[in-house]
Amino acid sequence: MSDDSPTLPAKPKLSKTFRLQYEPAQTRWVLLYPEGMVQLNDSAAEILKRCDGERSIGGIVTELETAFNAQGIEPQVRALLEEGMRRGWITG
Repeated sequence: MSDDSPTLPAKPKLSKTFRLQYEPAQTRWVLLYPEGMVQLNDSAAEILKRCDGERSIGGIVTELETAFNAQGIEPQVRALLEEGMRRGWITG
């Protein structure tokens, strides 16, 4: 792991600064925060919906692999969570 990669929490959750919601006008999930909004692709939204501070990263991966009949997605899940940590979306 490189020095600029954040250490992921065992059970990630969304920061209290952000609110995840479906935005009908945008026809997509967004993260709302005081200064604006982040539009999410479907994959990012599915990952962030599961960041509730109760599920482990492994649990999130297993749930997504089962729900979408996918395998080997852990690297992508971790990459999104690391980006979320850098942007302040994710806390431990």
